[in-house]
Amino acid sequence: MAQSEYGNDILTLVDEDGQEHEFEVVDTLEMGEERYMALVASYDDPQETLEDDGELVILKVLEDEDGEEYLESFQEEEEFDQVAAIFMERLE
Repeated sequence: MAQSEYGNDILTLVDEDGQEHEFEVVDTLEMGEERYMALVASYDDPQETLEDDGELVILKVLEDEDGEEYLESFQEEEEFDQVAAIFMERLE
């Protein structure tokens, strides 16, 4: 996902409880055959934005057999650490 001329892309993700959460895509990374996204929570209310801890969420972009993309948490801590270090360096 690329940044448009109007700002970063906003994604709506559904958690395991069925709750929807909006995130802003702040960066994407391709490493070999893998693709990753760095996200931060997105809020319409400025007060909620001020109260947020600004935690960076990093997810792996995968494709199902129909070619549809979906996001998944990391299974391997070593892979996460490596990708997180790259994102943190790029976002400083």
